Formats: sequence, C-alpha cells, structure tokens
Amino acid sequence: MSLAKIFGVHAAQSALDYSPKKVQQGWVDQKRQDERLQGLIKGLKSKGIRLEKADKRKLDGLSKGGNHQGIVLEVEMPAMRSEQDLKAVVESDKQVPFWLILDHVQDPQNLGACLRIADAAGVQGVIVTKDQAVGITPTVCKVASGAAETVPVYQVTNLSRTMEWLKEQNIWIAGAAGEAEKNIYEMDVNMPIALVMGAEEKGMRRLTREQCDFLVKIPMKGSVDSLNVSVAAGVMVYEILRQRMG
Repeated sequence: MSLAKIFGVHAAQSALDYSPKKVQQGWVDQKRQDERLQGLIKGLKSKGIRLEKADKRKLDGLSKGGNHQGIVLEVEMPAMRSEQDLKAVVESDKQVPFWLILDHVQDPQNLGACLRIADAAGVQGVIVTKDQAVGITPTVCKVASGAAETVPVYQVTNLSRTMEWLKEQNIWIAGAAGEAEKNIYEMDVNMPIALVMGAEEKGMRRLTREQCDFLVKIPMKGSVDSLNVSVAAGVMVYEILRQRMG
C-alpha cells in the first residue's frame, strides 16, 4: 500500500467524495472556522476518519509549503494497473473501445488533467509507459479531482508492442501529430479507437508513430503552433465523443 499526503479543500473533498475508505488520517487547522472547511471536517468525521488538530507550522511542514487551506490528509494512492490487466479488460469488455495512450508524458499536471478529461468523456482507461513517464502522484490526484479513482491507468513496458497488440484486437490507433495531413474534424473517428498523445514538447517517439494507423491534428489558426498535451487531448477526445453521439 502506497501512502501519500494530499492537501487543500478541493483535493480533500474529492478524496471524501470518491475514496473515503482510502483516507487513513488527517490534520486540520484548529483556528480556521470557515464554513467550507467545517463542512468537510464534519463529512470526514462521519466516515470515522481520525482527524488531529494542528497549527499552521505543522500543516506547512506536512504539505511541504503547499497551499493546504487548513487541511492535510494521508491517503492510499490509487493503484497503477499492469499490462496483463489491460489485456484482460480489452478482451472481456463489451463496450466499443475508447482508449487514451500517453507516450512519455512526464508532467503530473498533464496526467491529472487527462484523467479528468477521460472520465468526463467515457474513455475506458489511460495507457502510459513505465519508464520516463509520470505515474499516480498526489499532484495527479489533486488535478484529476477524483478521476484518478474512476479512470484506470495501465503501465506498459513496451508501448509499441502494446499498440501492435491493440491493433490485433481490431482497435484503430490514431496518433496526434502537427504534421498530419487531415485534422480531427475532417476524419471519421467513430470507430474502436485508441488516441495517442505524445510527450510535452517532443511529441510521439518514432516507433510509437510508426505503429499508428493514421495521424490527425488540430487546426491551428493563430500564431502558436501547438497546444498543451492535456488541452489537445481534450479537444480530440471530445471530437471522438461528438461523432459517437451523433
């Protein structure tokens, strides 16, 4: 069991809402009386979670100087899932496949945002690499706002091999790339699909790109030539969802 500390009213509320059984204990500012914090404390106590009163200095230390807003919780981190878990789900799931693949994404803010997007759009899971990529961290959980508990994250050793296996399961692999000939709005993406997003700044690696069935891009009309990976994932994931709903 991997334990970590999360802090801030929003992160603590998400832990209470989505995974109260994973909250081990908490520390709260004994002097703060604001209504939102008091409501959160009441909710945590109703779940039998042990809370300790603490002064600002202790909370600052527990949160390592973060903006704790008067509350720090020690929680069990969501488990990363394996390549074997991924194969079992793909082979047994009756839904039309809809997956998000992140190729060496290292920023926990981006992973957290991608999990939130995946949850909102009905993506079945997020696939990441074991090496040179961020896993589930307190920052990821905070940004994901509960989605780290609802969207499974699968770590794979060899992404290229995993993509090849997904294609054998009749799942189309679409890679996001600025040099693609067609943009996402010109493509029919209403199909069993896994969308691949490349790493910050570098994009997809060569072997990852070669495993894609086709490449798509987002039309860019302004002076910037690219979007943040989580923003781009949101645009593309929601176009796939729009076509499925249409």
